[in-house]
Amino acid sequence: MATLLAGPAFSAVPETPSSEFADGEILDRQPCSWPDFASYADWREFMAGGPPNMDERIYDEFFTEAAYERFRRGEDTRCEKIVYVSSGLRIVGFLVQPVGSPAPAPAVVYNRGGYGTYGRILFWDLLHMMDLASRGYAVVASEYRGNWGSEGHDEGGGADVEDVLNLLRLIDRLPNTDGERIGMLGWSRGGGMTYQSLARTDRIDAAILVAAGTDAFDSAQRRPDAAAALEPLKHATDDVARERLERSPLRWPERLHPETPILILHGSSDWRVHPGQALAMATRLFELRHPTRFILYEGADHMLNEYRADVWREIVAWLDRYVRDQEPRPDMEPHGR
Repeated sequence: MATLLAGPAFSAVPETPSSEFADGEILDRQPCSWPDFASYADWREFMAGGPPNMDERIYDEFFTEAAYERFRRGEDTRCEKIVYVSSGLRIVGFLVQPVGSPAPAPAVVYNRGGYGTYGRILFWDLLHMMDLASRGYAVVASEYRGNWGSEGHDEGGGADVEDVLNLLRLIDRLPNTDGERIGMLGWSRGGGMTYQSLARTDRIDAAILVAAGTDAFDSAQRRPDAAAALEPLKHATDDVARERLERSPLRWPERLHPETPILILHGSSDWRVHPGQALAMATRLFELRHPTRFILYEGADHMLNEYRADVWREIVAWLDRYVRDQEPRPDMEPHGR
């Protein structure tokens, strides 16, 4: 049976306490291990049994058999599972880089969704990362503290935001990588991590939020069972109102770095994160004249599976425009004839 585990267990992490290393320093790196699929057709059949309603064009346009073989052989990308330091903790992550790039590569921070093993980085995520790497980007990702072998406790947008911000320090340490050109892509919970990062750094040249929650109070009201199950596990304190506010960028959009262009993508049939949250966030950003593009995909689910090819084209175009090519920010003031 094929599996989707993205890498081996670590056995060679240095014994020296991680607190003696600097944030962003890589302690260990190992090549990604690939699922034991007999062929591309075998993998595609396996994937067809996973996410429902998947847009078949994603395979025909991006994850083709030729791309699959290139990625598997490491012909134009190198994928590594890493352990890096964040706030004195050992954090598991991934580093996917282009091979043989003649110039410093722009970087992308890839923020996963979910909590615990649900939403962890799997082969599907790595294909997205490797597609970006094949386009010349160096991609870094975190499993966040408390997840998948990482030390610490997952707070779902509390102190673990440091695990994302310390990837910026990791990027600064990478050879042949341009730390002056960085994008950030967040899916679901990873979108929340992205919003919080944008409130704490001006280094992100462009951000993409896919199915991201913006109002923890609204989510708790709509899904009280989920809130009751998740919040005791992820909150650092017993002050529920304060913890929810920290995870509600809709309540503090003015804190986001005003020059970072934001692309918001959401599905109208998303039951996990109500699409009204994305619409409300886009409205607030419009009112603040924050450079923003908002696309609501009709009938799309939480992961926008029905439009995955369209979604991926939008993501790549946004990164190319504002990160790779460093195009000027748009004029958000009313103008024209």
